Amino acid sequence: MIGAVAEASGLTRGDAVKAVEAVFDTMSAVLARGDEVRLVGFGTFLVSQRKASTGRNPRTGEPMKIDASSQPKFKPGKGLKDAVNA
Repeated sequence: MIGAVAEASGLTRGDAVKAVEAVFDTMSAVLARGDEVRLVGFGTFLVSQRKASTGRNPRTGEPMKIDASSQPKFKPGKGLKDAVNA
């Protein structure tokens, strides 16, 4: 992906690495705050809360507690869906 960004933007490979890492670091920070990242035409990244639950250990069958957690989710936008299905 870095090579493709560098070629498409005219940036050096090193600058493309910095740019791509900055975008992902910023998205991670926004999601960690519980906010969503909306990229119009591409999709939306958001955080979903999972409640604590009780599951079973597949090896022993014993009940086990599954803690509540935050899960990243992605909803593709129309532009991305159309591009993939073209």
